[in-house]
Amino acid sequence: MTEPSVLYALIALLPILAVMFFLVVLRWPATRAMPVAYAMTAAFALMFWKVPAMHVAAASLRGAVIAVTLLWIIFGAIVLLQTLTESGATAAIRRGFMDVSRDRRVQLIIVAWMFGAFIEGASGFGTPAAVAGPLLLALGFPALAAVMCCLIIQSTPVSFGAVGTPILVGMAESLNVAEVENAIAAAGISYPDFIYRIGVFAAIPHAIVGTAIPLIICAMMTRFFGAERSFADGLKIWKFAIFAGLAFTVPYCLVAVLLGPEFPSLLGGLLGLAVVVSAARAKLFIPEDEPWDFPPRDQWEKNWMGSFSPDFSGQQAKIGLSRAWTPYILVAVLLVLTRLSQLPLKAWLSSIQIVWSDILGSGLSQGIQPLYLPGTIFMLVSLITVGLHGMSGGQTKRAWAASAKMLAGPAFALLFAVALVRVFIDSDTNASGLQSMPLVLAEFAASVTGATWPFFAAMIGALGAFVAGSNTVSDLMFSLFQYGVADRIQVPHLVILGLQALGGAAGNMITVHNVVAAAATVGLVGCEGLLIRRTIVPMLYYVVFAGLLGLLFSYGIFSNVF
Repeated sequence: MTEPSVLYALIALLPILAVMFFLVVLRWPATRAMPVAYAMTAAFALMFWKVPAMHVAAASLRGAVIAVTLLWIIFGAIVLLQTLTESGATAAIRRGFMDVSRDRRVQLIIVAWMFGAFIEGASGFGTPAAVAGPLLLALGFPALAAVMCCLIIQSTPVSFGAVGTPILVGMAESLNVAEVENAIAAAGISYPDFIYRIGVFAAIPHAIVGTAIPLIICAMMTRFFGAERSFADGLKIWKFAIFAGLAFTVPYCLVAVLLGPEFPSLLGGLLGLAVVVSAARAKLFIPEDEPWDFPPRDQWEKNWMGSFSPDFSGQQAKIGLSRAWTPYILVAVLLVLTRLSQLPLKAWLSSIQIVWSDILGSGLSQGIQPLYLPGTIFMLVSLITVGLHGMSGGQTKRAWAASAKMLAGPAFALLFAVALVRVFIDSDTNASGLQSMPLVLAEFAASVTGATWPFFAAMIGALGAFVAGSNTVSDLMFSLFQYGVADRIQVPHLVILGLQALGGAAGNMITVHNVVAAAATVGLVGCEGLLIRRTIVPMLYYVVFAGLLGLLFSYGIFSNVF
């Protein structure tokens, strides 16, 4: 690689390093780190990529529009949580979980891993953290623990989230070029079948690596939030955790093979949830010693708690368990009904758009589908809950006022975080003749690694997700590039593309605007760096283990199979 190309790759890396340095090393809050990192990225785009100033401004405004959609989802999730707390439903749900198991590790696996995977399969958009995080908070988990664990589970289910959108849209759109279509036609494979096969090749390593995630979240919870600060307390539940992992990943993998990429996470989560709850009730695979719990609340560290902490006093008998759960059931049902392409609701809701076309004459456009966003479903269910739970006007007003108050800090950080992302990605329009910043960075990585690329392929997917905050966008950015690298080093395309999809999912654990959004739903602001420092460890486990599988599938004893 020529010296100028190396220089440009290093410049493209600087915005990513800056974000990590400000948040993780200097421990700045995102409200301070993201404006500075955005200014750096815009300066690099203007000076080195020679992106027109009007295009940088347009990309920034495009990011602002996307940030509004994220804020709508966050606000809806907060309103639903506040509404359920005011009505007494959170206290009833908490009692119900205590009846299933008083062990916080079991509750975490059921809510974050199983229910979160199902919600991801139905909706995507970071919705698991917006649903499962507040639910864990309502159960009495520290806000920081709830967010950390919900971020970690946004890995295995994500490649098949929103009814397969990362594969069916991200992969399919990126690879929809003559070069790929001609190659697969010559091999006697139709394009839809090729996309289906990518889903299978993503599901296999996902299932192998992802089975350990329930055990990892339990170990991290007990290490950082237990009285003993011990990994061992989490590892003691290894039988139940691995059982829960397999209860999701086995049907997940089978569905990918038998039905395609639309339903692995949705059906895997639903079937696994039924199996794991039944096992928990029967106390199967659960240690017989004292159920694990957090230390008393008065011993909690200050940064464990957000600005919102449910108060269960005086709510012991206000509402029945089935009525308390009805809003969450409604959310799940509505998400599924509005995401299935076989039903007319998806086409109708997504057809209603507010579009800003040709922003500042740049050719960039961005739209919002207000009725299709999960936030709208949260808001609708919150309004239904007011009547369903017989809430007073005062209770409703308090819930909405508190929700609006919690949104100010995250809104500021998100606006700059997403603006940075769009300037970074949209830097392909320039007078320098360079590709966009992420592609220059990826090309450099491929040239350095050579034949060992299968080990690094998932890391590039994770990089795309870290930058863009989306598995789908990561696949759109890098799938064609990954296909080309597989061609050059003569390894199976499907293995590399499967690893791209896997890495794009794993990167969701640490992407800044996912961290900001998830924290906001439980009232945490300013802890983004701490969350990234913790979630980067399971993310590295995920992509390194996947990389080893990639080498095995490409060159090892299974290479002929793949």
